[in-house]
Amino acid sequence: MTKETLIKIRRSENIINKHLFGLCAFVTVITMVMFLIEFFSKGKYTPAKISILYLGILIIYSLHKELIRWLGERKVERQGEIFVFVWVLLATFLYLIDFLTKGYFTTGANGERLSVLRDISITIIEILAVFVVTRSLKILQFLLFSKNKGL
Repeated sequence: MTKETLIKIRRSENIINKHLFGLCAFVTVITMVMFLIEFFSKGKYTPAKISILYLGILIIYSLHKELIRWLGERKVERQGEIFVFVWVLLATFLYLIDFLTKGYFTTGANGERLSVLRDISITIIEILAVFVVTRSLKILQFLLFSKNKGL
C-alpha cells in the first residue's frame, strides 16, 4: 500500500468516525434523558429499552476509533471519554437522590421497587467495559509498535 493510499484511507475513516461520534453523542443524550424521565416519573413510563442499541453504537464507534489509531493516525480525538465520566456522575447523582428521598423515585405507585437504577448501573458497567477494552487495545498497539521500534 502506498503512503498516499494510506493517507486517503485515514482521511475517509476520520470523516466516518466524526459521523459515528455525532451519532453516538446523540444516542447518548437521548438514552440519558430517557433514564432521567424514567427515574423521575416514578414508573409512569416504561423502562428505557434503548440500552442495547446504545451499547451497539458505542462499540462500533469505539472500535472504529481504535481501527483508525491502528492505521497509524496520531491525532485520534478522545471526545468520547467525557461521556464515561458523565454517565458515572449521572448515576451517582441519581443514587444520592434515591438515598436522600428514601427511595421515593424508585418505588412505584403500588409499592414495588423500580429497576431504573439497576438498569442504569448495568448500562454504565457495559460502557466501562467498552472503555477498558479500547484502552487495552491502545496499550497493546503501543507495546507492539514500540517493540518494533526498539523502545
